[in-house]
Amino acid sequence: MKLEIMHITKYSYADPAVDSVNEIRLTPRTDERQSCFQHDVTVEPHSSMMAYEDYFGNRVHVFSVNDPHKELVIRARSVVVTRVLEPPRAALSPQDEQAQLRSEDFEDRFIEYLLPTQYTARSQELLDYVEQFPLDGQGVYQWIREVSSAIHRDLQYDPGATHVHTTVSETLRLKRGVCQDYAHLLISVCRAAGVPTRYVSGYHFVGDLQGGNADFEQASHAWVEAYIPGVGWYGVDPTNNAEIGARYVKLGHGRDYKDIVPVKGIYRGTGKQRLEVTVDVRKSGE
Repeated sequence: MKLEIMHITKYSYADPAVDSVNEIRLTPRTDERQSCFQHDVTVEPHSSMMAYEDYFGNRVHVFSVNDPHKELVIRARSVVVTRVLEPPRAALSPQDEQAQLRSEDFEDRFIEYLLPTQYTARSQELLDYVEQFPLDGQGVYQWIREVSSAIHRDLQYDPGATHVHTTVSETLRLKRGVCQDYAHLLISVCRAAGVPTRYVSGYHFVGDLQGGNADFEQASHAWVEAYIPGVGWYGVDPTNNAEIGARYVKLGHGRDYKDIVPVKGIYRGTGKQRLEVTVDVRKSGE
């Protein structure tokens, strides 16, 4: 599927801002499931940019606007071709998978995706929730699908219930949230069981679908990639209880949301600002 994405971020300030320093993670990755054929970023007021890859391999653009300005607009346009991969086939027996998960070499290799973070701290609420998902005796792939389905069932999608800093413990108490909360909860359960898991940001194309839940109104999205021994990274979307297919475009991954905030920065000036974000994902040529 060939998709065109336009992502516009606009900051409006009550009084002029100066010395604005920003970094953005809005470049789609190229991997076995997708290819980014075109990508460009523009900024108003105009500013030169530098780019680098962060620790996780995400493309980052950095720029500064030093002169006074009452508005900052960032436009990112991308053209991406996605493809459907076959569902992962277990290369190891469940016993061998779990033996590898428990090995010291495996833990050392994936330690950043096994440790809890600020969002995914191991509270009593989480440990109580994890108890209903024993991994022993079944394959990792089937277990992840089971946990993802349970989270989809147990949480109610509610954009007004949580905020960008909501932790897993708060999500479990509320029993509701948005894609970020669903993803953090699945990550927490997987890591507690010793399965390396990372947070993914990107887009979900649903413009040609009818019906569905409230998440279908959002193009920006978050999901999870878990590592299956003998297979590799496997993507799953607990918000929609789905495997990652051609309708998903990946921007980047990290330990949790904090590692891959799409746009973040600092500036000097008024604290009164308004943020507007619009995302349009459509089939290329439409």
